[in-house]
Amino acid sequence: MKYFSFKSSIILFLMVLLLFSCASRKDVVYYQDIDSITNQEKTNSYEVKIQADDLLMITVFGEDPEIALPFNLKSPTVSASSGGQSPLSYLVDANGTIDFPVLGSLKVSGLTRSEMLKMLQDKIKVYIKNPIINLQITNFKVSVQGEVNAPGTYPIASNRITLIEALTMARDLTIYGKRNNILIIREVDGVKSYNRVDITKAGFINSPFYYLAQNDVIYVEPNKSKIGAAAVGPSTGLIFSVTSLLIAVITLIIRL
Repeated sequence: MKYFSFKSSIILFLMVLLLFSCASRKDVVYYQDIDSITNQEKTNSYEVKIQADDLLMITVFGEDPEIALPFNLKSPTVSASSGGQSPLSYLVDANGTIDFPVLGSLKVSGLTRSEMLKMLQDKIKVYIKNPIINLQITNFKVSVQGEVNAPGTYPIASNRITLIEALTMARDLTIYGKRNNILIIREVDGVKSYNRVDITKAGFINSPFYYLAQNDVIYVEPNKSKIGAAAVGPSTGLIFSVTSLLIAVITLIIRL
């Protein structure tokens, strides 16, 4: 009876340890209540806004290339292989303006890409019939830190990216990442904001932080298991090994 009681206590201890070491579904699974929002209205299209320190590559085309040439910022260095010149980027200064050929100083900070394109078209069509304008933010990037498999800074070519896409680029969260408390640091007009997102709840797809802005920083906080392991230190594995060995030895002694 005493043998059974001691052995049962060991088994019970191991079962409790295993139970508490397991993460529950609500801590891991994404979009847990997605069925409740699938019939909601379509969300509006999202566009980032131009900010100070953005690099804008703007190219103007027209029916007559010679007429459009003065509206394109070009490098003074001519490429011998291409026979032409490489386009440069416009830096949005601290006042939110760029110095555009022919048109002069333009206030662009706070405008979306569509709004800036319309402004340029309205001004340039005075000189060029039916101008075609390409506009891209060339230094658009986001940074992903914390409990992800591939933290780093990622350049974004499309100027439009979601939080989930950024986390996917970072090869998703590790099992130790807190999915219900992801921090997004965003700076707009020199003012930083700190925002929390719970990706286990599908409602976050309608939040202002589903789509990311240029230079956003995403930080995935470690969960209690990871913090606890860090607090114990690198000797954790040794402690568990010794404990397991002691349990095995005691079990053998009792059986004898």
